Amino acid sequence: MSKELIRLVDCCMAYDGEQVLDNLNLYINDSEFLTLLGPSGCGKTTTLRIIGGFQKPTSGTVLFNGVRINDVPPHKRHINTVFQRYALFPHLDVYDNIAFGLRIAKLSETEISSRVGEMLKTIGLVGFEERKVSSLSGGQMQRVAIARALVNRPNVLLLDEPLGALDLRLRKDMQVELKRIQQQMGITFVYVTHDQEEALTMSDTVVVMDKGVIQQIGTPEDIYNEPKNAFVADFIGESNIIEGVMLQDRLVELFGRKFPCVDSGFAPREPVDVVIRPEDVDIVPADSGHLCGTVTGITFKGVHYDIIVDFSGFKWLIQTTDFHPVGSYIGIRLGPEDIHIMKKSKYSGMFGDYSSYSAEYDEIGDSELEPAESEEAPGYEE
Repeated sequence: MSKELIRLVDCCMAYDGEQVLDNLNLYINDSEFLTLLGPSGCGKTTTLRIIGGFQKPTSGTVLFNGVRINDVPPHKRHINTVFQRYALFPHLDVYDNIAFGLRIAKLSETEISSRVGEMLKTIGLVGFEERKVSSLSGGQMQRVAIARALVNRPNVLLLDEPLGALDLRLRKDMQVELKRIQQQMGITFVYVTHDQEEALTMSDTVVVMDKGVIQQIGTPEDIYNEPKNAFVADFIGESNIIEGVMLQDRLVELFGRKFPCVDSGFAPREPVDVVIRPEDVDIVPADSGHLCGTVTGITFKGVHYDIIVDFSGFKWLIQTTDFHPVGSYIGIRLGPEDIHIMKKSKYSGMFGDYSSYSAEYDEIGDSELEPAESEEAPGYEE
């Protein structure tokens, strides 16, 4: 069983009367890769800075190995930080950048050489010792910054949007590298990002935040497959979010039709939000569909098509490998495991309709679309 390393208890943070964190409670285990995920202004960087000691919470407690560290300065915590701006010393070469903190700690040159050599192997930059950092690529500079933070052997490494300055391909490569380094060294990583793909790719645990409040904590699979509310469902991947009514355990009503599902524990006839992921929808001929609608937009994505389908005025996103032209009338079928039920929340009704999915779809005017063959409510096949 994992050992708890860090705990935030009822942490609040306010700036000029504005609440940035609202009674945040969170624990982080030893050797865990935990990601704080959310939009700009959600409080994720503030949380990171409180853990690192760069800010003190307005109220609440920060514990490290069970000891309160609210008043411990950053340099006395066994925690290092890597920022988006690498903050390397341009006048020093790679070796001296990595060795800098060890020299401040007055380690012997023999020990410094051993540790720097170990880190160069870990980050894959053996042979770069004498290179000036100004001659390195963005990815190489990021690796040096990570090595400099890890060479002091901290218990925790904090990473604040560290890949934000890299191009897409390099960012994907560095995601794999960061996870490999974390697993190899067995150090706790606390990672901040607004990029859901980064969070799902690297993390053991994802903490989804909005407006200073944790919305959900779980594994990447849990967060994606069982979102707790409409905000999480929308922020983690694409989601069709439809209003429904839970008739009884494992039976939900959508568009006036009954659909078997796998969820239970709701009150009879409780209003709910229903999540259906675009990749979980099966397209079938209209005469054999649970629901029928008209294709109003299509975009080729390489491995699949993103198509927008109008079901009685509510537009869904469906991902399919088959081409269905604009104006075609199609059916869809949903299995019980494709339907995910969520409690109503303050986010209900804010997400999930793809009427304006992107600029590409905005250019498609309703007047250009062929009318649906039927004006009746979508059909359900019992």
